[in-house]
Amino acid sequence: MKTVAVYPGTFDPVTNGHVDLIKRGLAIFDRVIVSVAPSPKKAPLFSAAERVAMIREATAALDRVEVELFEGLLVDHVVEKGARVVIRGLRAVSDFEYELQMALMNRRLSDHVETVFMMPSEEYSYLTSTVVKEVAGFGGDVEGLVPACVLARLKEKFRR
Repeated sequence: MKTVAVYPGTFDPVTNGHVDLIKRGLAIFDRVIVSVAPSPKKAPLFSAAERVAMIREATAALDRVEVELFEGLLVDHVVEKGARVVIRGLRAVSDFEYELQMALMNRRLSDHVETVFMMPSEEYSYLTSTVVKEVAGFGGDVEGLVPACVLARLKEKFRR
């Protein structure tokens, strides 16, 4: 039986920490679907289409990765994709409370969907898209924290 996992998120923008979790997921699952949520409430820096394009470029060398946009309930999307697993990253204890609540709600909505929590590499344990945007917005160097395609787009967005 092939195992398919969905890795959902806003990915505004995708970071090397996200790519690290995608690679870790590929070591466990036959296929990883990176599902980008539009998240208009978060007022993203990049459009949903830009985020999908950046993830596709950042993961182009990885087989068995699909990237797409999704809307609606995550559990419905997971079932629609023929998956049974949701991948979520945990950087710190502070992430756990929110992620636990979401995992339990998803389980209540569909007992066919399990959540797998994965820890990033130590070098990315502090990294968030929000921190990347803030540092880049003030002209700070985020090279090595994001894929090269994202770095170029951040520089373009924050060109003064």
